Amino acid sequence: MEPEPGGAAAALLRQRRAALRRRGCSFESPSSVSEDLGCRRGDFSRKHYGSVELLISSDADGAIQRAGRFRVENGSSDENATALPGTWRRTDVHLENPEYHTRWYFKYFLGQVHQNYIGNDAEKSPFFLSVTLSDQNNQRVPQYRAILWRKTGTQKICLPYSPTKTLSVKSILSAMNLDKFEKGPREIFHPEIQKDLLVLEEQEGSVNFKFGVLFAKDGQLTDDDMFSNEIGSDAFQKFLNLLGDTITLKGWTGYRGGLDTKNDTTGIHSVYTIYQGHEIMFHVSTMLPYSKENKQQVERKRHIGNDIVTIVFQEGEEPSPAFKPSMIRSHFTHIFALVRYDQQNDNYRLKIFSEESVPLFGPPLPSPPVFTDHQEFRDFLLVKLINGEKATLETPTFAQKRRRTLDMLIRSLYQDLMPDLHKNMLNRRSFSDVLPESPKSARKKEEARQAEFVRIGQALKLKSIVRGDAPSSLVASGICKKEPWEPQCFCSNFPHEAVCADPWGQALLVSTDAGVLLVDDDLPSVPVFDRTLPVKQMHVLEVLDLLILRADKGKDARLFVFRLSAVQRGVEGKAVRGKCDCRENKLEKTKGCHLYAINTHHSRELRVVVAIRNKLLLITRKHSKPSGVTSAPLLSPLSESPVEEFQYIREICLSDSPVVMTLVDGPTEESDNLICVAYRHQFDVVNESTGEAFRLHHVEANRVHFVAAIDVYEDGEAGLLLCYNYSCIYKKVCPFNGGSFLVQPSASDFQFCWNQAPCAIVCAFPYLLAFTTDSMEIRLVVNGNLVHTAVVPQLQLVASRSDIYFTATASVNEVSSGGSSKGASAHNSPQTPPGRDAPVFPSSLGEGLSDESGPRSEGAPRPKAKARKRLEENQGGPKPGTVRSTSSDRITSGSLESPSTCEPSAEGRYQPPRSDQDPVAERAGSPVWARSPFQLTASSDEDIIDLK
Repeated sequence: MEPEPGGAAAALLRQRRAALRRRGCSFESPSSVSEDLGCRRGDFSRKHYGSVELLISSDADGAIQRAGRFRVENGSSDENATALPGTWRRTDVHLENPEYHTRWYFKYFLGQVHQNYIGNDAEKSPFFLSVTLSDQNNQRVPQYRAILWRKTGTQKICLPYSPTKTLSVKSILSAMNLDKFEKGPREIFHPEIQKDLLVLEEQEGSVNFKFGVLFAKDGQLTDDDMFSNEIGSDAFQKFLNLLGDTITLKGWTGYRGGLDTKNDTTGIHSVYTIYQGHEIMFHVSTMLPYSKENKQQVERKRHIGNDIVTIVFQEGEEPSPAFKPSMIRSHFTHIFALVRYDQQNDNYRLKIFSEESVPLFGPPLPSPPVFTDHQEFRDFLLVKLINGEKATLETPTFAQKRRRTLDMLIRSLYQDLMPDLHKNMLNRRSFSDVLPESPKSARKKEEARQAEFVRIGQALKLKSIVRGDAPSSLVASGICKKEPWEPQCFCSNFPHEAVCADPWGQALLVSTDAGVLLVDDDLPSVPVFDRTLPVKQMHVLEVLDLLILRADKGKDARLFVFRLSAVQRGVEGKAVRGKCDCRENKLEKTKGCHLYAINTHHSRELRVVVAIRNKLLLITRKHSKPSGVTSAPLLSPLSESPVEEFQYIREICLSDSPVVMTLVDGPTEESDNLICVAYRHQFDVVNESTGEAFRLHHVEANRVHFVAAIDVYEDGEAGLLLCYNYSCIYKKVCPFNGGSFLVQPSASDFQFCWNQAPCAIVCAFPYLLAFTTDSMEIRLVVNGNLVHTAVVPQLQLVASRSDIYFTATASVNEVSSGGSSKGASAHNSPQTPPGRDAPVFPSSLGEGLSDESGPRSEGAPRPKAKARKRLEENQGGPKPGTVRSTSSDRITSGSLESPSTCEPSAEGRYQPPRSDQDPVAERAGSPVWARSPFQLTASSDEDIIDLK
């Protein structure tokens, strides 16, 4: 079905939460009334990442040698557990904070026209600022990128580009919470500054890695015994062949990991591999020089003992005597990976030991930690080790050294530039002043300076690539795999602007400027409410047979409640309701409400909190039975309106009007339920029973943009993810007797910054997804580490309680790509530097994309975007329709914006497929889609994406 010529077409896309799920999430069967809230509470446990133990090593006589506290990851508490394949998903294995997404200066600045500034903060500490206007991965989405180097570390942010708005250096620094200066920033024009700033970025860590590999025979209890093994076994050699290639060191030109490649002083051979663009050299104990006279094998310990990560391959199938990290005398090694090979079953067992101070890192081990697929074991092991070394660099020992080094480099660079501050610096100018065309008198001089600047930068970039220190993309390294966040096209021709939405069975109920519509794939939209009822928030609670709406605005805003069965009859009878038809569905005392929230966790009753300016109204739904209420509303013939089933409980007064509101369920669900509210410069938690408010977090910033407060539950204890500006903070909330609550620093608390200020946040365990105006940033809930950044032009979140629906413009294939963009330097020659004009990005983002039908004029109709793919299917092309799941499993989730709770439907699309379900089993009429990735036809019209 083609859109009408000249019509504004949009496409709804969906990301399946089922695809985002992994081992470790809680999926209990609903048994209470609130099973209607299909958005399961965000249950997760850090126990999947091991527990800290005091490990003591002793010699053969039982004498204690050393002791240390390590986090032990075993996947299963039983070391002798049956060796079955681990219950983990291949999509769980991600490199955290991948250099291709974090090394901004190399990727977006070096060899490009950009500006660099130097200044002193209020504490008289020097800082450097780099700013550029870049195209997001060649998606024709212009945006500013800024990097701030200070002695405390590096901060990176993205800022939206506007051709009509002037962006000053001061405003950029203000966005980074740097508002006071001892000396204002001055611009640096010398092109050699690029080399110095590249050195600053390299302090974040190497893109290449060296790991130790230690062979241990069965029964060996000391490191002297292990290092004294002159040769390995057949199983050890098989493991080395799995890790990488055996290379000859003499004359080796690749990454050498500290080994001698000229005189064979560190051995003749070694093992080397490249994984996802990272060069890895293994220091293999049996390949390093062996000395019969030296029992301690100092030459071997010199390399392996100075590796942050060491693999210990232990012979023997019996777990006793067990390896302990304290057996190895090393102050540098923080992570040990214990590998055992079972020859009888041809599988590997893995166990990870991490020094207590190392932050949590993934992926978590499967349970049991046994791998029958050797290639998948290799991928898992290498990702685990790379993530582990990066995490170790965040420990106090390494972090302090890195900060001291960074501080020394910044101060040294500042002193070198001081003599030039008044000689070669031009007057201060805002960053946007570089973009418009310069005066004719200075244009040629400026173009020559830019050409030299670009030439030197590109030469530095080429040298880094040749040296092997450049971050590589997944495409460059030949890695291609299906990612769990790959979206699907849900509706390719949606001509309205979506305000909010919620899933209803197999369809999506969407509030638009034309009213509320029921959208089901590419079928014609069905009107449910007309435009006289402007809906701003909604919840579809199918099992409770309820529809809750917040409609209208200002003083006329109200909360409406409907029976879904009554609404469904109206849809079937083609009766479109207006505002005047909904008088009986108004909830009393809700006039003037600007926000509401419902509880997302299983509890005995549905709770609704309505915000009217600075007042909160607590409303609950009455139930005649503690169980079986699910069917009661459906069978009750009493009334078309469920208003009488709701009762007003109490009113709570706040000091200000809340901007964000979330309900937090207490462990007893009686007097310990909380309401988290955000207003002014703070997040507070309010006791539902007493109305008493407690300070949760104070925001130290001049301007605050509150985004979300997401409730998560770690091992049953409530916690909150507080998101504002660029920041995200996790805090635990501990209930006390008497209705009090304690908010105090916890070992599990953490904080991180988004690269771009999010407009919305969705928690789909184990991921946190931040939706900005033109990108989707994906991080891990457990530690906030970046996993992927996807470019999605004109992105807007629409619904997130079950599957995730969002609107976007143009091609979204970058969502599932590994970051395959080419640097802009490929288009800019040093001899012909880019002009100073602001870049012009065509309105049609489809220009330059492959299209079999050839170029199309702007007024011509565009074909629908068919983006859904079924990875399990091997045949069939795109056809109209939809692919639905009929499983009863659901994903644990927490979401944002509209305080989310979702309703599990018996056949709802947001129920993920079971692993044992036939992937071909679909509802009648469901099509079979091609295996190709996203194939959205690019256009300048809006697309709505449903990420399920």
